[in-house]
Amino acid sequence: MNPSTSALLTDLYELTMAQAYLEEEMDKLAVFEFFVRKLPAHRNFLLAAGLEQVLDYLSELRVTQEELAWLDQSKQFRPRLLHYLETLRFTGDVEAMPEGTTFFPHEPILRIVAPLPQAQLVESRVMNLLSFQTMVASKAARSVLVSGGKPLIDFGLRRAHGAEAGLLAARASYLAGFAGTATVLAGMAYGVPLYGTMAHSFVLAHQDETLAFEHFAKIHPDNAILLIDTYNTEAAADKVVALAQRLHTTGITFKGVRLDSGDLADHARNVRQILDGGGLSEVEILASGNLDEYRLRDLVQTGAPIDSFAVGTAMATSSDAPSLDCAYKLQEYAGRPCRKRSEGKATWPGRKQVYRSYTDSGYLAHDIITTDDDQQSGQPLLQPVMKKGRRLVVSPPLAEVRRQAAAQLGRLPPSLRTLETVPAYDVRISQALQSLAQTVDRSL
Repeated sequence: MNPSTSALLTDLYELTMAQAYLEEEMDKLAVFEFFVRKLPAHRNFLLAAGLEQVLDYLSELRVTQEELAWLDQSKQFRPRLLHYLETLRFTGDVEAMPEGTTFFPHEPILRIVAPLPQAQLVESRVMNLLSFQTMVASKAARSVLVSGGKPLIDFGLRRAHGAEAGLLAARASYLAGFAGTATVLAGMAYGVPLYGTMAHSFVLAHQDETLAFEHFAKIHPDNAILLIDTYNTEAAADKVVALAQRLHTTGITFKGVRLDSGDLADHARNVRQILDGGGLSEVEILASGNLDEYRLRDLVQTGAPIDSFAVGTAMATSSDAPSLDCAYKLQEYAGRPCRKRSEGKATWPGRKQVYRSYTDSGYLAHDIITTDDDQQSGQPLLQPVMKKGRRLVVSPPLAEVRRQAAAQLGRLPPSLRTLETVPAYDVRISQALQSLAQTVDRSL
């Protein structure tokens, strides 16, 4: 059994709810929407990601015989539910914002219309897939926006919260604008470009640092990026210069050096001077070591001579905002609009659309959330992607999604592109949606 694709990767109450719906014969069409209630602290926008994995999940939704047998043995479920699960397939419709779309609180980025038991059963996994990749892509985008165009590489696998998280973080960060990843499976699964250097253990396993550099360069002559902070960074840079002069006659050249500790700006300036003085001006400097968007911004703004950066833990775990206040709520059942009115968690009822308007300069001006039958001026963001359980179009290549994200980030107003918290983007609630909410409230 593959846990990441199992239909039992869900919360117990999804099954108990489905069982109750079936027993009560509540199987009419339900409308659920996924949205974020509020932005995490210090965030000015979010970047939608994870739709591709949601569509894969819905397309392949099955309950295996092994899983059915286990459910039966648990003695928690009635035969009617077990029979329903035996032939379970997703037959609903899906509308969504394309991956790489910027969005804001209360804007639905995905809508599922399906028989109520189906729409309920998929809740936990849909939320899991959308919230994680959106969280990571949004964090990664902040680094992209302050990097000054310098390449960023995902080094997050080893600190990620599990195998799937590490793999999807590589995908989400590339979608957001990273140049590539060190996670090899992401190259095979998603076509993300792979980057890597060498380990401190390789240097430590040699009695002589220069000999370690030489062996690595001879084994990897086309990608010799040397890690030079195992002992003394500047002394290692001197060794790189001397070794480069000796290996020059063999046709081996160094691609770069990597700094992973200490005052990165100070070391980078010293190393750049040493390399340039030794005729190695073409050798690039890669920096890593607990970087996040704030350290990146400072290094770029102070002019540290660093050519590229590797970002790991902070991005793959979204360390300063490791979760989203997101929801997947019932907005309509059997044609009747529904509205949750819990304190601090009220929802807008019915099927909705988001229209986006732009300034004359091409930047985002404002969004309007309205009912899906109330056409407004601007660009509608939710698009049909699945009908009766089948995809409507072939999924775009990840490289195309990456271009979509870059275009979206480029249209953010300059104030939203900074790391400072600024006044919230203008998201308006239409009169039609307000009227519908009032009608629902009067009926309660």
